[in-house]
Amino acid sequence: MALGGTGQADTGRGEKGGARTALAGLTTRGRSFLAAGVAAAICAYVLGQPDLLRVGLLLAALPLVCAAVVYRTRYRVAGSRRLSPGRVPAGSESRVHLRMDNVSRLPTGLLMLQDRVPYVLGPRPRFVLDRVEPGGRREVSYRVRSDLRGRYPLGPLQLRLNDPFGMCELTRSFSTFDTLTVIPRVEPLPALRLSDEAKGYGDGRQRSLALAGEDDVIPRGYRYGDDLRRVHWRSTARYGELMVRREEQPQRSRCTVLLDTRGTAFRGAGPDSAFEWAVSGCASVLTHMLERGFSVRLLTDTGTSVPGEGADGFAGASQESADAAGLMMDTLAVVDHSDGTGLSRAYDVLRGGNEGLLVAFFGELNEEQAAVAGKMRQRSGGAVAFLLDGDSWVREPNEAPATMNRTQERLRMLREAGWTAVSVSRGVPLTEVWQLADQERSGVVTVGGTSGGEAGS
Repeated sequence: MALGGTGQADTGRGEKGGARTALAGLTTRGRSFLAAGVAAAICAYVLGQPDLLRVGLLLAALPLVCAAVVYRTRYRVAGSRRLSPGRVPAGSESRVHLRMDNVSRLPTGLLMLQDRVPYVLGPRPRFVLDRVEPGGRREVSYRVRSDLRGRYPLGPLQLRLNDPFGMCELTRSFSTFDTLTVIPRVEPLPALRLSDEAKGYGDGRQRSLALAGEDDVIPRGYRYGDDLRRVHWRSTARYGELMVRREEQPQRSRCTVLLDTRGTAFRGAGPDSAFEWAVSGCASVLTHMLERGFSVRLLTDTGTSVPGEGADGFAGASQESADAAGLMMDTLAVVDHSDGTGLSRAYDVLRGGNEGLLVAFFGELNEEQAAVAGKMRQRSGGAVAFLLDGDSWVREPNEAPATMNRTQERLRMLREAGWTAVSVSRGVPLTEVWQLADQERSGVVTVGGTSGGEAGS
């Protein structure tokens, strides 16, 4: 639950040009009354009708008096906003709670409350608040929803004051606003072993002995609770105190998730586009690997990663795993197409060391880009590639693919380089291709289309 900002609005005087401000707040009704009064006064003067003059003066004076009363009315109100929750998946709703407190010693009149929201979140919410007693409060709420990921500002709150006759309306704004983060959709994935090198608790840890042999073990002093079966008697006799063998050291398995963001690699736009599917798939894999205890890193084709992550990425199965997932989801919420045309920057980052398991979401690849992707496999313990078939995401269902041979050729190149490659067509859920990637480690399968090679197990 995210707490929104608070602020106070003073509805009394405090600005220069008060008369001009009050007159600018006249509504259409107020301006009409003022114009009618002036016209009646002019006609009364020309025609010599004193009764008509009194009527004109009354019509003209009414909106002016209402404007003066509204402008000089002093209310001090405090407003706050609370988002529940402040981070939601695309397509889900968040409720915004607004609270108004009257912190003055005078009761307020009729208040009109309005909150500014981007158009993608829905219509602008408006509320009418009855008289608020001194020290009283009013609470209202509304819902927002977006099918597009991103960060959307909410606010500032605006209060509209008007008189009982509807002649004048003045607006006062709060200075604070909040941000709603719409993250990609995350699909739960089954626990599969996509790499023989990823072992341990879940698949997130490997265990290795400290040193090679019995004679090379470096012992340490006995500690209360140590298993007596681990006592190293030769060292105990040498040092004159109980010594135990050092425990096996855990090595956390690593997983790098590569997201191809090249604008030239994806066609189409909107929540059902290929790029949005890739971003959602990337978010799902990151969350899944964190839950399994991997040290996870997010990488894009530009060579950038999540701000704040360590050299080995974010560690899963820890108290910080939820925060790590939040940071990566916030990054994916605003990720956009890059201007790059190749994958060389990502390859430069990956060739620095053994990255463990590598999961990549590629757009359309040419021959050179597929060759660079093939070299990425050399520095990873296992590699799984999801290649999005660009034609299937933009053509009609009854149209034949125009570049099937080219897609199959790219899949073949990735497979020969050691990748487990799966081609993804439009409308295929991530869970299905995730399971097929495990089943077809030694072959290539086109999901939602035709086979791109002989499937193996």
